[in-house]
Amino acid sequence: MAGSMNRVTLIGNLGQDPEIRITQSGGKVASMSLATSESWTDKHSGDRQERTEWHRIVVWNEGLIGVIEKYCAKGDKVLVEGTLRTRKWVDQNENERYTTEIVLSGYDSQLILLGSPDRAGQQGSERAAAPRQRETAGATGGFTPGAGADLDDEIPF
Repeated sequence: MAGSMNRVTLIGNLGQDPEIRITQSGGKVASMSLATSESWTDKHSGDRQERTEWHRIVVWNEGLIGVIEKYCAKGDKVLVEGTLRTRKWVDQNENERYTTEIVLSGYDSQLILLGSPDRAGQQGSERAAAPRQRETAGATGGFTPGAGADLDDEIPF
């Protein structure tokens, strides 16, 4: 079908620490749960309402997995951009199941770390010492701390 697009962009908070597994071929795969929430005021009661959706994120890119291992933890706010895939599998009771996931695998996948909760209580932790401004990782595995920040270089043009 010409003219179609499969693109998902989500901003939310990680529901648990990412899980990194080794595949049978020796590669790595990361999986995370991402919560997106919306809130509103009920017109009739005036009460504040909130709804949270949970999304399964699967990362196949080794460069992104390295960033996830070092810098991502439960509660972190992230932006993910990938494709939506539904896969079919059979459970232990021989029932067919379906899982819909946001997959980050190609050159057009993106993970941006937007912030994290205060980690002052985790003294000695690598995550507590890591810079937490705006860190980005492209699907090629590149990592740029403070991406988008003004650079103070002396280029004459």
